[in-house]
Amino acid sequence: MRERYLHQILFEEIGEEGQERISRGNVCIAGCGALGSMSAMVLVRAGAGKVRIIDRDFVEMKNLHRQILYDEADASNIMPKAIVAAEKLRKINSSVQIEGIVADLNHLTAEELLGGCDVIVDGSDNFETRFLINECAVKHSIPWIYGAARGSYGITFNIIPGEGPCLRCIFESAPQQGSYEACDTSGIIPSVPYIVASIQCVEVLKILSGRKQKLNSFISAIDVWKGVSNQMRLGSKRADCPVCVLHEFKMLEQCEFSSGIGRCGRNVVQIQPLKQRARIDLESLRKKSEGALDIVYNGFLLRIKLAEHEITVFPDGRAFVKGTEDADLARSLYERYVGG
Repeated sequence: MRERYLHQILFEEIGEEGQERISRGNVCIAGCGALGSMSAMVLVRAGAGKVRIIDRDFVEMKNLHRQILYDEADASNIMPKAIVAAEKLRKINSSVQIEGIVADLNHLTAEELLGGCDVIVDGSDNFETRFLINECAVKHSIPWIYGAARGSYGITFNIIPGEGPCLRCIFESAPQQGSYEACDTSGIIPSVPYIVASIQCVEVLKILSGRKQKLNSFISAIDVWKGVSNQMRLGSKRADCPVCVLHEFKMLEQCEFSSGIGRCGRNVVQIQPLKQRARIDLESLRKKSEGALDIVYNGFLLRIKLAEHEITVFPDGRAFVKGTEDADLARSLYERYVGG
């Protein structure tokens, strides 16, 4: 096994001891899109002991130009990203314990899904999820590595609870929906998330190998189109920060962002049952609707095709309603075709 990681061991800052520590490390990757899939691949190849991949979504053709673990067959078969990622990564390194979980990170699931790990890698694509990760990380003293990529621009920085500012110190509140660009509107150059994820993974390896004193204390930003990069020092904790100073965890306590309905990109609404572990028997739903509806079922999710909309339902009761940004209409279609 030493031969497998020889060139990593030969890097003096890691060495034999660092590699041994890495092999006992436990990493949680929150989101397995462009950032998350790249991070997962790097960390599995680096020999992290356990890697848990959490993602709520399925593979689509539009993902393939930048999400490195997926292929055309995964998109055609509407496969959940977490399942595909775990299966492919096991073939890359069978010595790593890899867990793929198809779930939405929300106030009901976050502490269970993120708890018990040594470090969290941010592979999410929205501030609501990042604020939730931040609360969970601060509450349980788990380091996490922020990452974002849009257009030709990427940014990453470390959040180490108890040692520096948290996300709410840096961003007092989430930007209003639509006030910041997303991949669905601004596009993205595929090399950007690879660079950001690579930097994130270096910081993860510093933590896992016992080299926390080497962690960056600045924000790293790049623009690959302009060919520029810069670093900005992270400030101190904000004296009135509600999370890391006052220890108010409003998102985890369902005081904020708790409607169960949210937008997921352009023209897609997610319906999230507010009751924990609300399971749906997709096989029974398929049989009940067979002949009356145009349905695709692959064992992991069920898709109902309507004239102007598409409802993709997961076993945990979640659903993506495609073809609208109207939350009331999405909820109505969900209740009509899936159940209340």
